[in-house]
Parts: sequence; structure tokens; C-alpha cells
Amino acid sequence: NRVADRPSGLPYDVGAMREKFVDQHSEQLARGVSEPIKVGFVACSFNSKAVLYLSHDMFRFFDPEVVEIHVFSLGQPDNPLFIKNTMRGVDWRQRVIDTVDHFHDVRQFHNDHIGLARYIHSNSIQVLIEWDGYARQGERAAGMMALRPSPIQILHQEFLMTSGAQYIDYIVTDKTVSPIQLEELYTEKFIYLPHHFFSKGHAVQNELLPPSHEYAPRQAQAEFQLGVGTPQQNACLSPTPLGASSGEEVSFVYCNFNKFLKNNPKTMRSWLRILEEVPNSILCLLEFPAEAIPNLREFILDSVQNKSTSDRIHFISWEKNPFDHQARSSSLCNVMLDSHPYNGHTTAQDALYAGVPIVTRSDGKDMASRVSTSANVVLGLEALNAVGGTSEYEDIAIRLGTDSAWFRFIRGKLIDTCLSLPMHPYWDVPRYVRNFQTGLLLAWKNFISGNPIGHIEVVEKSSERRGSTRQTIDEIDKMRRNFLRGDEL
Repeated sequence: NRVADRPSGLPYDVGAMREKFVDQHSEQLARGVSEPIKVGFVACSFNSKAVLYLSHDMFRFFDPEVVEIHVFSLGQPDNPLFIKNTMRGVDWRQRVIDTVDHFHDVRQFHNDHIGLARYIHSNSIQVLIEWDGYARQGERAAGMMALRPSPIQILHQEFLMTSGAQYIDYIVTDKTVSPIQLEELYTEKFIYLPHHFFSKGHAVQNELLPPSHEYAPRQAQAEFQLGVGTPQQNACLSPTPLGASSGEEVSFVYCNFNKFLKNNPKTMRSWLRILEEVPNSILCLLEFPAEAIPNLREFILDSVQNKSTSDRIHFISWEKNPFDHQARSSSLCNVMLDSHPYNGHTTAQDALYAGVPIVTRSDGKDMASRVSTSANVVLGLEALNAVGGTSEYEDIAIRLGTDSAWFRFIRGKLIDTCLSLPMHPYWDVPRYVRNFQTGLLLAWKNFISGNPIGHIEVVEKSSERRGSTRQTIDEIDKMRRNFLRGDEL
């Protein structure tokens, strides 16, 4: 079959777009006005997907005098019964609709990348942010970004590695995740954010409770209840956590709540060695998918020296409600053992905001393998980063399980970041958005100046380094909602 000809006028010419926008900018300067730049987000995942769980709160805090936000949503809204029953009325998509300037439901283009490119271009989007990357293969037609509907195109959040594409100009990252000496692994230039590059809204979502230094007491023989009892008492919900013949108590609970596909034999063997070095410890995993458990059990039995170690590995079922899923981390985990070379991302943020420290390998070069490393640096928990690789990873985990004073210190330090007011920079969403917005502006100013694309580093002014408070969050939220209603700023 003959390959179809390239559509006329595509891809769009970046030089022509620059001329157009430079003329507009000159006209604005002549009139003494400054209009916000048009920023688009395109994705299939404006529904109950992990990226929206983490990032829907971003849209509450953009400055309407600086950016005009357009969302191009290719995915289906969630079923109303799912919203009502499983999500208990929480609809992230609707929250985005309520807080952005323009929400474009473009499901009609999910198999038409040419039509989508033309539609986005017709809206004069100046900066286009790709939230899917290659993560939603089959859910939308590929190739839209290659048609260059916007002069500046950026990869952010969902797909955490290089696109390998010449038509993606920047990737949002930080200096720990993507150190400059690894720039040859990327086709994009970096937009370096201070603190952590990864968006997460845990601290501003009313459905999520911050962690507590103390565990709520649990009565003996009582049924499991979220937020009640220590991880040792709850014992991964197993009636026989150390084996049917053991009458001893659980000493420590390690967890990993990632999909099995993120783990490999080398990581699993590390976890087994940790269990064997920490008496009466257990490992709590998510049965995701449940069909894989027999194969994993077989691997475990073939790998352990002491067969009773297998009895100390347990599985919990998937929890459909994301808020209950997050709350389980505090109730079931002392420490999270990170996956390598693909870290926990959403699950890691859930654990950290539950006051559960994460031990991670920091010897990887891939972006997806360095997310937790950067998190620990920002949180002041560098001691949990195994720069030396597997052996150091195991040693850190073993020490946490056997040195109770050190574990209490680490856990307390993490919880303090969650409770801090003004907010700690790791959890401060308005501050994150302000820096993100600055990065977009710097990219735009570089473009209309005619300069070649290069790395961008966002540096906070001293006046911007004070963390947000509940009052400032409410004020920003109110200002944006008033603006969207057409009220005076």
C-alpha cells in the first residue's frame, strides 16, 4: 500500500510562528500592555489516572496575568457511578474544568493526530506540554507533536525519560534527576526546577490526611481499620505473618506497592537478603497483578536459603479508592523499599506523605530511576540514597530494621516536612507552580528573542523562598476563581 502524502502545510513552520508572535509582542509593547502566554496541556489522562491525582491541583495556582491555561483532553470522563461510589464524589476532571481558562474536550481527535494538531494550532498555543509521552499508546493517535502545532513543546510528568524526538524542545526535571553530565542521554534541553521536579498535590488535597508521629492505638484482636495500629500490629493483614507455626511478633514491616512489572530478579533477591538479616521482619507487596503471584512465589522459594523466609512475604489487594490506598501506607509500612531501575513515582509520593521513608538505589542514570533519589535529597534524607548500588541499598534497609533509634529519627524528620508551616518546598504546590510557570516564561522569552534552545535553570528570588501557608493558598485559590468568573483581580 502507498504511504499517504504528508498533509499540506504540516509540520507547522517554527520560524513563521516566531515572526507572528514577535509581531504580537511588539504590538503589545507599543500599547503598553502585557498579555499572558497561552499554555496548553495535552493528554488522555484527564480522568482518574495517577497523573491527575498528582497534578490536578497545579491548575489552581497559575497566575492568570502570566499564563492562560488550555487543556486538550483526549480521554473519556469517568463513569458517574465510579465517581459517586468509588471516588466518594471526587471528580478530578471536573476540578480541572473548574480551574482552567479553557477546557477543550477533543475526544473526536483521539484517532486523528492531524486534526488535533490543526485544532491546537488554531488556538495559537505558544507553549504545549505533553503529559502522555509514550505512556498512553493505543489511547490516541501518535505523531501529533511531530506536526509542531506549537513553537515550544515540553515533556512533563507522566513519561519520565527522553522522548528521543527532535520536536520536543524541553523536558522538566531537576539537577539530581538529570545531572548535566548525563545530558547526552536526552534529546531535549532541561528546564531545571529548584527542589523536586515532580508535581504532587498531597498537602493541598482535603481528602488526604497528613501523617502523625504517633500511631493510634489498636485493641488486641480488633479488625483492621485505616489509621489505627502500628504496621507491626497490622502485619500486612495476615493472620500468620511469620508463618503458621510461629508465635512471635513482627519486628519490622518492609513494603513495595508498585506493579510487579517494575521489579526484577535482582531487586527481589535484595529484598530476600534484607528479610533474612532482620529477624521477624516481613515484606508486604501489592498483588498487582494477582495472576503473577504463583510465579513470584516459585521464584522466592528457588532463591531463599531458609524456606521460612517465604512465609514472611504477604500480599494485599488493590484498593480502588486512591485516598484509602494512600492511607494504607502509614498503617501497613515502616519503610518502603524502592524499585529499580524504575522507581515508584505515585506510590512513592503516597508513602512519603504517610511518613514512610523510602530506601532507593541512586546508581542509575535513567530519569525514572532517580526520582526517589531527588526526593530524599530535597527532604533531607540523603542517608537513604544508596549511591553505591545494591549492597548499600541492602545495608541501609537492614539498619533501619535493626536500629530503632535511627529509624525513629528518619521517620520523624520525614513527618516534620509534611507538617511544616510554612510548607516545606517538597510539598508546596503554589511554590512549585510559581517555579514551573517561571520556567515556561524563560523558555518563551528565549524563543521570541531568537536565541537557540538551551538548558534553563529556574532560580528562586530570595523574596520567593518563604513557603506557602494555608492563608496564602486560600488567597491564591480565591483570586484565580474570581478571575475565571470575570471578577476584578
